[in-house]
Amino acid sequence: MVYVAGQVGVDPQTLEPIGGIKEQTEQCIRNIEVILQEAGLTLDHIVKATTHLARVEDQPEYNEVYARMIKQPYPARITVFSGLGPYLIEMEVLAYAPSVRGE
Repeated sequence: MVYVAGQVGVDPQTLEPIGGIKEQTEQCIRNIEVILQEAGLTLDHIVKATTHLARVEDQPEYNEVYARMIKQPYPARITVFSGLGPYLIEMEVLAYAPSVRGE
């Protein structure tokens, strides 16, 4: 298993939050994708996602981006609402990493 700790929707160069909830969600998932790729995995290996949203009204747009970027069958997911300072989203995931020895 690979655990990716809380990622936020920031520009990797400036470390500043970008745009609104759609842009921050896209960037957050891209950041997770890069980390998973370093472990030889893809977004398809995610088995559980925990997402913190700053505002309840952002949930429909977050769901739209999530459904576009994370393919079915969707992993188990929980979404909670939290104070996140300047960020609109934070996501952590657990990904299944098949053994290289076939175990």
